[in-house]
Amino acid sequence: MQVHTLDLNFRGLTHNTAAYLVQGPHGALLIESGPRSTLETLLAALAAHGVEPQSIRDVLVTHIHLDHSGAAGWWAQQGARIHVHPKGARHLVDPAKLIASAERIYGDRMLDLWGEILPIDAQLVLPCEDQAVLQLAGLEIEVLATPGHASHHNAYRIGQLLFCGDVAGVRTPGTALQSLPAPPPEFDVEAWQVSLARLMQMDLQCLYLTHFGAITDVRAHLEQLASLVISAADFVRGRLTAGTGREALLVEYIAWNRERALATGLEEEDWQRFEAANPIYMSVDGITRYWTKKWEVK
Repeated sequence: MQVHTLDLNFRGLTHNTAAYLVQGPHGALLIESGPRSTLETLLAALAAHGVEPQSIRDVLVTHIHLDHSGAAGWWAQQGARIHVHPKGARHLVDPAKLIASAERIYGDRMLDLWGEILPIDAQLVLPCEDQAVLQLAGLEIEVLATPGHASHHNAYRIGQLLFCGDVAGVRTPGTALQSLPAPPPEFDVEAWQVSLARLMQMDLQCLYLTHFGAITDVRAHLEQLASLVISAADFVRGRLTAGTGREALLVEYIAWNRERALATGLEEEDWQRFEAANPIYMSVDGITRYWTKKWEVK
């Protein structure tokens, strides 16, 4: 088996968003489609590895956020089967709600950022249940439901390798700096901790992050992220209970993240890449929503 990291150069930034070409004994598959806006970059990367689009029969997406699944409709048009968490399947078949939600966030930048989002024939959307074992390209791929970032999140395990979408966070290549991707509406501290604890019990040698690349210090990375989930949530909770408004909270959360970044020696270009892969305002909104929902229940 061979794994190739395909840099999609999202928003013109390298080491920001990846798709993975996995070549098995009986063919090749993709893990993550990336946004539709980066499709030409993806096709060029595949061509560099001698892979024609029609040879890709299966695309596995970790979840339906557009940086992970936005081009899935195009691949389905080529005849590829799209594997996804059961909760995300209907939104690939009919992406109207997904598109409307994104348009509320991105407004007139929507098409430029993400490209055209196409509906997918239901027969080509294959829901993947937790612990299912997929037999694809001569490989055994275990499906792991890994909520926390989103309730419809899967990771895909091949032996000691894990393709983990966003459940293992965002990390700038060449640094130990992590970022917590916590967008609304489904960020969940408890679910994320359970997912990370599950991964830490596995004998994993490498994590393949969509943002970005291969991580081999698996245990340390997951432990650091588990701590970051708690500290980021506590940071926002403290400001909310003190009555801090959204704009002031955003300024403080950015400053907290920049302080963490500067402590690792991060350069300005890397900060831009870091922020583009995980827009900080979205995490402020996601964590705020998490606490608001908990307080409403009480």
